[in-house]
Amino acid sequence: MTGSAFRFRLERVRAVRERKEKLAQTELANAISRHSSSVTELRSADERLEHAREQQRGVVEETTVSANDLLARQTFLERVEAQRRLRAGELEQRESELAQRDAELATAASEHEMLIRLRERHRGEHEREAARVEQGALDEIAVTRFGRSHA
Repeated sequence: MTGSAFRFRLERVRAVRERKEKLAQTELANAISRHSSSVTELRSADERLEHAREQQRGVVEETTVSANDLLARQTFLERVEAQRRLRAGELEQRESELAQRDAELATAASEHEMLIRLRERHRGEHEREAARVEQGALDEIAVTRFGRSHA
């Protein structure tokens, strides 16, 4: 005797939550990639800044340097420092985005996991009910046969 097949009423919701979790994973991976790029760019900016400072120190040690040359080098150094600050700001934004994406993934994964556990619990209840109904049918058959054999 077979009962009705198990059907999880929230399957569509579970599928949507699964897609949402996969999307959150992809967005987190992209955020990690952007963060990594920002770290690399900041390191590069640090190296350019250090190189510009070394050049500035080297020029100051020379005995004959024009004021215009010093001013141009100082302007260049300030521009490199501004670029470094910009890269540091971008890195902060990437770190913030990374934390946000990580939190979104954690939320999506937890919502999806909750629906999976609910589906498994409902499946277990369905299987126990089907087993109970089947056992009742078998008991009814056994009682009927036992009654005929004693009659």
